[in-house]
Amino acid sequence: MSRLRPINTSLCLEKICETNYQKLFRLIPNLCALDKTAIGRTDNQPALHLDILERNPYTLTIELSHCFTQQLSELMAPAVKIRIYMDAQLAEVIRDHDRPAVDRVYQNPGRALEIQEYKWRLNYFLQKWLDHCLKNRYEFSSANRYVI
Repeated sequence: MSRLRPINTSLCLEKICETNYQKLFRLIPNLCALDKTAIGRTDNQPALHLDILERNPYTLTIELSHCFTQQLSELMAPAVKIRIYMDAQLAEVIRDHDRPAVDRVYQNPGRALEIQEYKWRLNYFLQKWLDHCLKNRYEFSSANRYVI
């Protein structure tokens, strides 16, 4: 994860979550209309898999990951779990495949600054990954259109 340390982590975290929301919807414009899964494809890059884990009136929880082989069970990484707040237009990383969820790392709310920094690093990573995916022009379709 990033070693950058913003001066105002709270403000930077909010801005990154806003930006990540916008980038997710640029990458997957029909995200709200998707049923359960979708696959993003582009030339000479690993497939990008989207799983919708939970859908509520104001939130959507998804997992986004690259598939680096033909078999889904082989290697799915980074497997980032993202909660999307539709009303606030924010997208926040809950966890990724290498790191435990924030609430498992910091169970003491008195460590608020450490919690914010941990969240900031996770979301900064998502921002850079979404930039990569947008630059490579991934296009998403329902997963049932492809045989894997």
